[in-house]
Amino acid sequence: MKKYLKIAAMGILVVLVVTLASLRIFGFEPSDLRPGLWVTGELVTEPVSDWSFTNQFGEIFVQTNTRYGIPHSVTVYCAEYAGDFYLFSAYYGGGNFPDMRSWNQNVLRDPRVRLKIGDRLFDQTLSHVDNESIRAPVLQAFVDKYPEWTSPGIENVHIFLVEPSG
Repeated sequence: MKKYLKIAAMGILVVLVVTLASLRIFGFEPSDLRPGLWVTGELVTEPVSDWSFTNQFGEIFVQTNTRYGIPHSVTVYCAEYAGDFYLFSAYYGGGNFPDMRSWNQNVLRDPRVRLKIGDRLFDQTLSHVDNESIRAPVLQAFVDKYPEWTSPGIENVHIFLVEPSG
């Protein structure tokens, strides 16, 4: 009986390793409200000095680093303002930041992220923006980009600045 349990355990382990390896190679990207794992695409290694090209994208993917080593990726809205690039996290049901969003928790713990914009990947760092003199114009740039967007209230919108990876 023990021999069969060992064989079954080894079989499950092999299936798990093959599954994770396949997901790593082929990715498992998010879709609307469903989170994903790895994002795939062409890695851009040179620094980005002009993020205005992102204006043509309504949504992008952000891949964060979890505590357990498997990436967590989600779909996010973004906007460019005064040459800088920002990501948004809206808490429609209220709740405390960052508790309601796993990706927010991951970013505050480890700010290194991978962005997928179109078919290209960018390794960057995120920082939470809480300065109101920056938040207000960035939020306006966001509203200008997404005029159909319904705000959950400015206190429930969290903004992240995209910076070069360090």
